[in-house]
Amino acid sequence: MRRAITVLLLILLIQCGIAAVVFWPGQDEAREPSMRSLASVAREQIDELRIGDEFDNEAVLVRSGERWLLPGLDNLPADPEKVEAALRSITEQEPGWPIAHSSGARQRFQVADYYYQRRLSLLSGGKTLGTLFLRTSPGFRKVHARSAGQDAIYSIELNTFDVPAASDAWLDPKLLQVRSPLRIDADLYNLYLDNGLWRSATGGTPDEQEVETLVAALRSLQVDGVADENLQRDLAETEADLVLKVQSLAGDTVLELLTLDDEHFIHSSEFALFFKLSAQDYDRLTGIDAGRVSGETS
Repeated sequence: MRRAITVLLLILLIQCGIAAVVFWPGQDEAREPSMRSLASVAREQIDELRIGDEFDNEAVLVRSGERWLLPGLDNLPADPEKVEAALRSITEQEPGWPIAHSSGARQRFQVADYYYQRRLSLLSGGKTLGTLFLRTSPGFRKVHARSAGQDAIYSIELNTFDVPAASDAWLDPKLLQVRSPLRIDADLYNLYLDNGLWRSATGGTPDEQEVETLVAALRSLQVDGVADENLQRDLAETEADLVLKVQSLAGDTVLELLTLDDEHFIHSSEFALFFKLSAQDYDRLTGIDAGRVSGETS
């Protein structure tokens, strides 16, 4: 009887030992890095981002100080919020467990080196730190993703349209906003800020609501991208519908609003290119009542 109990206790101890080996926390810790290895790059290290697509389009973004610039668009500023959101998704997201590993799965999920919807290259000092291949997943705000040199394929929270392969799509839509205007001159009115009050150079009393509409339009101005390359020359030869000379805390700027083929555009003296402008923003600036804003009429 004692011998049987001893044997049972021995078997129990062996089972406990096996369980300890299999489920010991250290094993999970050893596995955990493989769950987080999609892009083993710190966001702060990245100073260049290249986004390509299956049609050989490519957008290039380069960090300069605190800003991201677009070399393909005369170093125009990129949308900082959009860039940071994309980098956080790539570098800080924990993808969980892989959904596949095989070479066949790379082609099936379109994340192979030669077959993908997006290719994201992360660089620092001209050296590639990592490359990711992405393809839209059936899930909401999900993409299939694989890191170059690895077999594991993950499903992560991201949209392919959040990382477009066109420089124009990364443009900062707020780059022409005038946050603190001090003087606004047009052909039909001249306004200046005096001790917190807007006054007219003609001596009239500006309509407060009309002035606020004008100032709000300048502060919230957004561009819809860069005008097509074949339109840039035509726009340079087109007479402006409205010219605004604006003095602000940031400096002096001349804004020209134009219409060509029923489309609206804007040019700033700060940049060489012409930008697309929505009908709403165009109307807000060109629709100002010159008589009311200058105080000539009530």
